[in-house]
Amino acid sequence: MKTINNVKKLLLAALMLPLMSVANEGMHLDKAPVDASNHESLQRGARTFVNYCLNCHSANYMRYNRLLEIGLTEKQIKDNLLFAGEKVGDTMKVAMNKKEAAKWLGAAPPDLSVEVRARGADWVYSYLRGFYRDSSRPTGWNNTVFDKVGMPHVLYGLQGEQELDHETHELKLVKPGSLSAEEYDVLVGDLTNFMAYMAEPAKQQRNQLGCFVLLFLSVLLVLTYKLKKAYWKDVH
Repeated sequence: MKTINNVKKLLLAALMLPLMSVANEGMHLDKAPVDASNHESLQRGARTFVNYCLNCHSANYMRYNRLLEIGLTEKQIKDNLLFAGEKVGDTMKVAMNKKEAAKWLGAAPPDLSVEVRARGADWVYSYLRGFYRDSSRPTGWNNTVFDKVGMPHVLYGLQGEQELDHETHELKLVKPGSLSAEEYDVLVGDLTNFMAYMAEPAKQQRNQLGCFVLLFLSVLLVLTYKLKKAYWKDVH
């Protein structure tokens, strides 16, 4: 009987997936400025990630020494991004224990290594810009992209405080932060760009290799066609 119930649950989950996809498609998401070739943006995003995200969230599939690929030197990594005795070859982990985190926060903060691959860059970018004050929530915050979110707005000192107009469903800045709206969008864009890079560090090299392979195959096709013409020119 238990096995039958488990099968029913799996079937129900499978049936719900298309509905969940439709719901996500209907959500308005802003376009994230993702550009893996913009090393300055990636470096700024790495700084923001280490200073604001890595306190609670880990990135266990990302090593600090991969930041050498975006133009940082080993000395810059040690001086600006390592604060607790980590080594350059270490992964981006946090000291917070998962069980303790779940006890303090209600749920353990997820690892952010592949968050962009799981949800999409536009989702992450919109989420980081979608926090607003909500006194009904335990943290005092809610989010237009992730309703009843458990995470507080850790960047509110930079963005300020927003309120949601429930009639128009638009956000309004009611208390400015230390950054202007444009500056905050740039900071969140850089952070999303870095998280997209972190999710697939080899994506740019893979794309470049793919272009090279296609070019090679195109040249090979031309040479093969000419060789075929040369073999068959005397055949009638």
